[in-house]
Amino acid sequence: MNGKSTSESRSTLHQLMSPEHANALGNVHGGWIMKLVDEAGGLCAMRHARRPCVTVGMDTMTFDKPVHVGELLELTAEVTWTGRTSLEVQVNVIAENPLTGDRVHTNSAYLVYVALDARRQPAPVPPLIPENDAQRERMAAAQKRQDYRIKQRQLKADADANARG
Repeated sequence: MNGKSTSESRSTLHQLMSPEHANALGNVHGGWIMKLVDEAGGLCAMRHARRPCVTVGMDTMTFDKPVHVGELLELTAEVTWTGRTSLEVQVNVIAENPLTGDRVHTNSAYLVYVALDARRQPAPVPPLIPENDAQRERMAAAQKRQDYRIKQRQLKADADANARG
């Protein structure tokens, strides 16, 4: 299977935030932003795999700045790591005031997806080919995050097994 570069699957979504997306304070609901992050990440994963992809998990997401009604959200997603059937995607969120052009980074997240075949079973994904040193460093950091996720899953499985006796 031939590899693919980050730029081949990079995806960007834009959406204007309206009152239906807001809480009582006039800020956009964090859950709405999380939905858009997952959508951008999923599209990126599918573009890389050229297969349907499902979300396996999302690492911690911290909302550093609020998003307000009337702002244009820009969500940029890039594959940062690939395994045999899974991919990690980083999504960065920028809020822009469309009248002034002021832009602020509001949050980022790492999500993991699994590619599926026609029978909805895990399917191989193309390896990620880094294009520069920065992307090689991102891949190394992503591998460490994936190793940590696997370790946490194993610890949970061991704890569950011990609880069952």
